[in-house]
Amino acid sequence: MWPIALGSVGFRTLSAILAFFATLAFPLDQSAQVTMFDRPSRFWDPFTSFDSAWYYQIARHGYLFVAGGPAVGADQPGKVAYFPLYPLLMRYAGRLFGNTSADVYLGGILVSWTSFVLAMVALFYLARLDVPRERAERAVLLTAIFPFSFFFGMVYTESLFLLLAVLSFYAFRTRRSILGGIAGGLATVARPTGILILPSLIWIAWLSAGPTRRDRVLTIVGLLFVVSGIGAYSFYVYQLTGNPLEWAVSITRWGYHPGGSPWMAPVQLGRRLLTHPYWYLTTDKIALYDTLYGVTGIVFVFAIPFVWRQYGAAYGLFMLLNLYVPLSSGAFEGLGRYCSVLFPCFIWLATIRSRFVSTGIVVVFALFYMLGLALFVTLHPLF
Repeated sequence: MWPIALGSVGFRTLSAILAFFATLAFPLDQSAQVTMFDRPSRFWDPFTSFDSAWYYQIARHGYLFVAGGPAVGADQPGKVAYFPLYPLLMRYAGRLFGNTSADVYLGGILVSWTSFVLAMVALFYLARLDVPRERAERAVLLTAIFPFSFFFGMVYTESLFLLLAVLSFYAFRTRRSILGGIAGGLATVARPTGILILPSLIWIAWLSAGPTRRDRVLTIVGLLFVVSGIGAYSFYVYQLTGNPLEWAVSITRWGYHPGGSPWMAPVQLGRRLLTHPYWYLTTDKIALYDTLYGVTGIVFVFAIPFVWRQYGAAYGLFMLLNLYVPLSSGAFEGLGRYCSVLFPCFIWLATIRSRFVSTGIVVVFALFYMLGLALFVTLHPLF
């Protein structure tokens, strides 16, 4: 456990240093909307980029709902589409440092880094339920160096959600239903797609429940805890806005409209890359980012049947549902970080026996991790 924990801290530190070097070596693609301190900082400001400002607004001021949704911008009230668990932890962790704006952001970094370290340890133990120790360690490595895993170290929810999801799966699989329910319930208030964990947990609970009546009751109670998380937040949103599902409505105000055909965007991307790749990549301003995200999503989609066959429906459903929602919106934005928490795929990749292929995966992951990190910290539109 300790080697993984220490290695995780070391990796986050190294990644932060490399991010700093990237900001020194390459010009910013746009002016920073938010600075962590009173003056710009090439080291600290990358932690606060893009959505981080919304988590700060909620942590600092709470939810100030505006009918129709506020304009986009760090100085506007936080929207209910951003779920509360991360900014709440960010707020209270920030108080360890002080009362300034920078302290709130430092609280977010602390939450993200701590969650990442704990998630890597928890993932190792979860993987050990299915694979030998060496493969479990490789699954941890692949998760850490996945091209979009740099989000785990930023003021984003990915590391917290990954920790809670892995803990919930592990707890239900080992018949710790109450712990699994608490972790799962917290996962549902960590991000809007957190509720998609429920079908997988129901499947695991059904297969893992003990034979006694007490075991079955505890399993049901655990699953009710999972539902209670999103239920409690929806009740709060109802009191705030008059609509318990306003958080889902608010998502559409950001331009996301889930429920469409999930294959349309990948098919269009594939057509462009197959027919005129150079023209597309050199003339469309978002082509690079859509390609990085889109190809990643397509690869994960193709991995679903292999994961399903090797580890069962629970893992397969978790991947399927968490890929369906973003792909059905018709936009690739954010797809890379959505894939970063799909731990079943990393466990499956860790079982590949070919040394040539497994080494190649590590090399490709590491190379594209550096590319993604450099793009993000220099404020390219890689959200």
